[in-house]
Amino acid sequence: MLAQLMPARDKAPMPDALLLSMKVNGEDVEVAAPAHFTLLEVLRYKLDLIGSKQGCDKGDCGACTVQVDGKAKLSCLTLAAQANGREVRTVEGMTAAHLHPIQDCMDKEVAAQCGFCTPGILMAAEAYLSKVGRAVSREEVAEALAGNLCRCTGYVKIVDAIVGASEIMANTEQD
Repeated sequence: MLAQLMPARDKAPMPDALLLSMKVNGEDVEVAAPAHFTLLEVLRYKLDLIGSKQGCDKGDCGACTVQVDGKAKLSCLTLAAQANGREVRTVEGMTAAHLHPIQDCMDKEVAAQCGFCTPGILMAAEAYLSKVGRAVSREEVAEALAGNLCRCTGYVKIVDAIVGASEIMANTEQD
């Protein structure tokens, strides 16, 4: 499916192009991209996965956070070649029949305002909660999200949502 999303503008020859193979949101993908492209550029401009936001382009804001092999990574600082042969998950990969507990709690807490930072926060929070596998404190969430900036909310509702999601996820794993 994703391979079909490659825009026609990419048909021009690229002398410095690399052929990259990776699994993106569960699908095997091959894509040609210039050697200097970041993972963010490949996701957004080659695969049309625009959930990861292009914010600062220097690793300060976290809006571009994705997961590479289950770990949160800033895709604006990750060369696409570094994702070759790896598993990449974007916010689009969180879609399922039901909302992920983090998405559900973000919605219930009205934790997103403009929404620009939300995809990066969702990806960072999910990677963190999957790693720790238990309910977490507000302080732990604040530390885990230190690389994700939000200019709208002041973080209170975001932290509340992630703490709530951690409790739901911890209870679900015990069942």
